[in-house]
Amino acid sequence: MTSARDRLRESPALRGAVERQLAHGLLARVGRDDLAARMPAAPDAPPVDALESFAPDDALEAIVQRVGRPPLLVQNDRVVFGDDDDLSDFPPGTDTHIVATEQWIPSVGRVEFTNFHLAWGGTGWVIAAEGNDRIVATNRHVAGLVARRTVDGRGVFQRDPAQIRYGAAIDFNEEYGATAAQARAFTVVDVPYLADATEPDVAFLRITGADLPSPITLAETDPALDDLVALIGYPAFDDRNDADDMARYFRDLYNVKRYAPGRVIQELGPGSALKHDCTSLGGNSGSPLIRLSDAAVVGLHFAGIYGRYNHAVGASTLKTLLAGRPSIAVPAGAESDTEAAGDGIHTPEDLSDRAGYDPDFLGGGALAAPWPGISDAVAADLVRPSDERAEQPFEIRYTHFGVRHSRRIRQPFQTAVNIDGRHHVSIKRGRDKWYQDGRIPLEVQLGKDDYGHPDIDRGHLVRRVDPSWDDGCVDVHDDADPNETESALAQRANDDTFHYTNSAVQHGALNRSSRMWLGLEDYVLSSAKTHGFRACVFTGPVLRDDDPEIEPGVIAPLEFYKLVVMRDETGEALHATAYVLSQGQMIRDLLESRDRLEAVQGFVLGEYRTFQVSIADLAEATGLDLDHYRGADPLAAGDDEAVGAPRYVPVDAAEQIIL
Repeated sequence: MTSARDRLRESPALRGAVERQLAHGLLARVGRDDLAARMPAAPDAPPVDALESFAPDDALEAIVQRVGRPPLLVQNDRVVFGDDDDLSDFPPGTDTHIVATEQWIPSVGRVEFTNFHLAWGGTGWVIAAEGNDRIVATNRHVAGLVARRTVDGRGVFQRDPAQIRYGAAIDFNEEYGATAAQARAFTVVDVPYLADATEPDVAFLRITGADLPSPITLAETDPALDDLVALIGYPAFDDRNDADDMARYFRDLYNVKRYAPGRVIQELGPGSALKHDCTSLGGNSGSPLIRLSDAAVVGLHFAGIYGRYNHAVGASTLKTLLAGRPSIAVPAGAESDTEAAGDGIHTPEDLSDRAGYDPDFLGGGALAAPWPGISDAVAADLVRPSDERAEQPFEIRYTHFGVRHSRRIRQPFQTAVNIDGRHHVSIKRGRDKWYQDGRIPLEVQLGKDDYGHPDIDRGHLVRRVDPSWDDGCVDVHDDADPNETESALAQRANDDTFHYTNSAVQHGALNRSSRMWLGLEDYVLSSAKTHGFRACVFTGPVLRDDDPEIEPGVIAPLEFYKLVVMRDETGEALHATAYVLSQGQMIRDLLESRDRLEAVQGFVLGEYRTFQVSIADLAEATGLDLDHYRGADPLAAGDDEAVGAPRYVPVDAAEQIIL
């Protein structure tokens, strides 16, 4: 086999190009890499006996040995051996082992950022294939520059002060001499996992597209002391390391792909971290640590201390994370402790006669108002009650309304209520008592203790007055005083709304800004544009990746929607309108999704307000299938609504609603 060193010797043109670039200072030198500049060098700091979870935001990247650990250039997916690259500290044949691992060079890329003040932040490599996608491994402290962790362990891209969302891509080229046209970049479409600060420094990014690189093989066994290993990554200028050492190793050539051989200097074991001495600098964060003997990844590089050691997360930990990426941690329910779990618990027997939501309430056929369609992913998240009916899948049934409940957020995903305004019965509000519902597991429901934060309220999704009607009672539009009308059915409906399955965590500011929101149903019911006094109303949170976590495992949705469905003025077709209670997040995202960035720049999230929105836009924002109702929307934008600006009306007075 011809060695890589021989290939360089046989290519005077390549050698000459490198020498000329170095001699004339044409190779880019970074003055001070922001990613690596937040902690000063500490060559005389005491040793740190760190485990994998040791990865401060200011994680160091380190030259460990001053000689004998050359960071070799990579070009055309092959290692370039120069005459000055000293491998004498390694056994004979090491260059042959290095060449055998070149197969993985195309699978290592630079983590680059969009709309962020740093152009790039570290290294990533393909660790797994999922269908036609690839999962890229990097460090939490790299992905965390532009993303933050959500309650279920995923990551969500953050925004800059002008409300522009950050993004990321992986460029699998970025070699010495490569041009912009030779980039092999893939956009990061998702952050499936972003470790907590108390966990090993790992993040997974998802990319998709054609001709994706292959996953690098993960080692079956942990490395042993003195095993030969190598980093593949993108070292950047890092003044926390000795300037002479960097000049000797890097010759003022940074930010390009390099291959750095070394040795394991501490085995991974109980109480001991995986350490190696491969040369690294800021930008190597997230590099794969590859064992030369079997060309398999034994670790994910994440930090080090100059002159001492570098750290890596072990391959066994990476496998565990791949096999079962953490999801939301749901606190165990305390079924025997009613007071701790909530105000009370209703058993399945207590609620056995509830009929739930009636989709034919407005009339059958063309006047039916079915539950909105949901995706398979949503269906997998919904809780199935113990008394579920085949014709009412996922529905937790109550009097005149039903609930679909999310296991992930432990709150209602959606409610549906039948309102009969003509036969409404006013129920005086007494001492509220809230209940958990025994037809679904208690551990997937919130309880009284989850609402202890002073800034949040229990928000009825089905407000208590909406299902409180009884068509066997006196018509409230007659001369009778509705407060004197007694109805056990209406009272039961009122009481049923005080279940935690009907309660969403709401910011106090949202609840206090809901005057128009609370009056929507009443206004639509009494409008001449609609027929009769019956309505079907669907309500739910507009779930977002960046909804804040108020308490551990307690999400406070930032927005809520209503879809109000009635007969139209002819009484022969449906009339449907959609509304959002929001600071404007949904509208901003709709503008952004249609590449209308000029409308997003400087977008200010104001006070909570009620907005009327088109049903098509609500479907896009929520992922719900609302095709049944789109044609009944007076706010429909026309044939080009899918690509045009979102249709919305800020509603500060009822007269502004478009019916």
